[in-house]
Amino acid sequence: MVNHSHMRSMAAVLVSVVLISVAALLTATPARAGETTDYCLSCHGNPDLQMVLPSGESLPLYISAEALAVSVHNQVGIECNACHTEIQTYPHPDLDYQNKRELARALYQSCQKCHSDNYDKALDSMHAQVALAGNLDAPICTDCHGAHDVQDPDEPRAHVSTICGQCHTTIYEEYHASVHGDALIEQSNPDVPVCTDCHGVHNIQDPRTELFRVQSPDLCAGCHADPELMAKYNLPSNVYELYELSWHGVDVSIYKARWPTIWHDSAVCTDCHGIHNIRKTEDADSLVNEQNLLQTCQKCHPDASPNWTGAWTGHHEVSLQRTPFIFYTQAFYASFAPFVLGLSLIYVILQIIRSTVERARRGLR
Repeated sequence: MVNHSHMRSMAAVLVSVVLISVAALLTATPARAGETTDYCLSCHGNPDLQMVLPSGESLPLYISAEALAVSVHNQVGIECNACHTEIQTYPHPDLDYQNKRELARALYQSCQKCHSDNYDKALDSMHAQVALAGNLDAPICTDCHGAHDVQDPDEPRAHVSTICGQCHTTIYEEYHASVHGDALIEQSNPDVPVCTDCHGVHNIQDPRTELFRVQSPDLCAGCHADPELMAKYNLPSNVYELYELSWHGVDVSIYKARWPTIWHDSAVCTDCHGIHNIRKTEDADSLVNEQNLLQTCQKCHPDASPNWTGAWTGHHEVSLQRTPFIFYTQAFYASFAPFVLGLSLIYVILQIIRSTVERARRGLR
């Protein structure tokens, strides 16, 4: 005969054990945060830990606990196996990679799991195109952001250009000596542009195309047409407006609107001021310094004489004080053109009246 009282007691005990086990697991979860990292560091915290890849390269396996502790991933509880998904226990599976670069390009793809938008943008970037062409040294996520020591990319802001300088060394040296680079790197000025402000971040495009070229004045205008920002540095904010009114600006705007992919030689900002080597006008090495201006103009106008630059108003409005000859010439044509057009209009009206009167007379005969 079945003892129902005994069965009920056993069931109650089992339910209690299950509930206690679940509660223990739930309460233990917070305490387990970081245990995976601590377990990994029990080996990878050894500075001497390394292995040799088939290429003969030595692969360091040491991970600094200090660097890992301050990484943005560690601070939000992301642990080792979130990226190293193929490693579940020890001993680890063999690495099927010939060299360090092949390994890095395989592992960085784990970034896609969390950063899918930026990962997709990077696939359309100049860096990805270079990699597809066979240059596997083209930058990947971890080359710029790091692997175990990932930090906020713009803290400090100068770090952005320093990272780009790891590959683009010559350009970085030019930028460092420029008015922008000096203000950023030496003075920690947050207002000046870093590489990514002009070239983009993950979706970097080829800056050698005509499309990038005709759009470059708009890039410069992002800062130099900002009245509040320019007032801060006692700089004019109407330079872009004056450029658009100039022959160069009008010509470029037409090509930008109708033929943006056709190369055109009309000058944009960088043709005169430089690209990464922009300096203050009063700097003797500036391309638009009065001592160098003629040579700069002669890049496009080889027959330009020394008088050429005297007729150039730069980014200044025509005024009686600064450019009296041009001011009077412009005033003359501003008055003469309407006068001529007015006489022409009167002449046309008189001709219409005369023709109408003659037709009316012929009709009366």
